[in-house]
Amino acid sequence: MIADLQCVVLDCSDPAELAGFYWSLLGGTVNRQDKRWAVDDDWTTLHTEAGLVLAFQRSADYRPPQWPDPERPQQFHLDFGVADLDQAQEQVLACGATVLDDGTDGRSWRIYADPAGHPFCLVRH
Repeated sequence: MIADLQCVVLDCSDPAELAGFYWSLLGGTVNRQDKRWAVDDDWTTLHTEAGLVLAFQRSADYRPPQWPDPERPQQFHLDFGVADLDQAQEQVLACGATVLDDGTDGRSWRIYADPAGHPFCLVRH
């Protein structure tokens, strides 16, 4: 092993807003004290109850991905396991997500964008 994953960092235009969105999905603590990072207007963290840390970094020239446009690729995405896709969809939409691919073909996953345009998937487990 070469390294441990410390956190997943998402560029965005408003770190606090995006942290709030992911807090709505995952719970946890926004901007918990952590010796690894200093939080400020340009860097916000979310420590989830499962131990995952997401960080949100302000990018002055942020341009959101436009899935599936290769000119503005997704760059990365997060998969979230859920028991009920319909219920989870209703909840993430209420938190501010938008549907990118509703999975009407009956597959076990659907694609959404967070408020900053980052794609993520809900996957039935």
